[in-house]
Amino acid sequence: MLLAPSANRVYAGESTELAAAELTISAPFVAQVNPAQVAGVEYLSFESDELADEQLAVLARQSAALALFQREGELLRPVALPDCLNLSDDLVTIPKYPGKTNEQFTRLLLNVTVASIDTNLNPKAAQGPLAILDPLTGRGTTLMVAWMLGHHGYGVEGDAKSVEQMSAYLKTWLRRKRIKHTADMTPVRREGKSIGRRFDAKLVSEKLEMTVFTGDTRQSQYLYGKKKFDAIVTDAPYGIVHGAHQSSDVRGVAGKRDRSPAGLLGEALPIWASQLKAGGALGVSWNTYGLPREELAAMMVSNGLTPCEGPEWLRFGHRVDSSIHRDLMVAVKQEEKQ
Repeated sequence: MLLAPSANRVYAGESTELAAAELTISAPFVAQVNPAQVAGVEYLSFESDELADEQLAVLARQSAALALFQREGELLRPVALPDCLNLSDDLVTIPKYPGKTNEQFTRLLLNVTVASIDTNLNPKAAQGPLAILDPLTGRGTTLMVAWMLGHHGYGVEGDAKSVEQMSAYLKTWLRRKRIKHTADMTPVRREGKSIGRRFDAKLVSEKLEMTVFTGDTRQSQYLYGKKKFDAIVTDAPYGIVHGAHQSSDVRGVAGKRDRSPAGLLGEALPIWASQLKAGGALGVSWNTYGLPREELAAMMVSNGLTPCEGPEWLRFGHRVDSSIHRDLMVAVKQEEKQ
């Protein structure tokens, strides 16, 4: 597999190892996944039987997949990958702003989370499309990646301005692409009081929807009511400031900003876990400098979630900058069928 280049120089240096771990988890039909060089160019090598169409589709959805080849001696024979994206990837590559999560990493996090859903407990998840929640939406990169991969996207974001910017960008992009859609921002009232706004968008032909509420992530269950999600995918605040912008707009119990991963996740995880369907998966990336992996795993377990384990899950840690070492964890809601 020839890997796509990354615009982020630091991420590009780590992407081969990250892509290898992603492929190992999300494509169980391959074996012996390893970085390889051919004529000085980085590839991922792996072994497999003859690939069916649905397996080729899994490979095509990998976050860094650019092209696929079958090795025959010293030669590489091209293998066509299907076009599996509902929307072109410039939907997520065009926006540039301080603090934006790398869109390749967002896709990787979504892929390994979706691959971890227990379809024995949630058989409908095998059919798709899935309902994906990002309870720390920001400007919507996760939700747009979900749309690209054919899933519904839902979110909660504390910064109303970020939701407005996401709405303006998405409506402009859809209009320029001449994609038939509906998109509106409307006020939200509960018990006669205004509690914020919501953005709703639908793709007519693909029958995909997106909803984002403005509000505190710890009110996510209140905002969405009885709705349950197949997967929750989010990038937790790193506990630093990006330029002039805080990395999170989540308020602590004292009314002050709480930018620590431990503070936020400790309060939000019980809410998020309650919104998952049985067998659903929660995937979160975070800055390990602010929260050790063992502590996050213990928080997951205390909220009824089972962290995914194995050597492949320990290969995702990577440097973002001098103050951020990012890792990811996926945990599954193990719950008996009603």
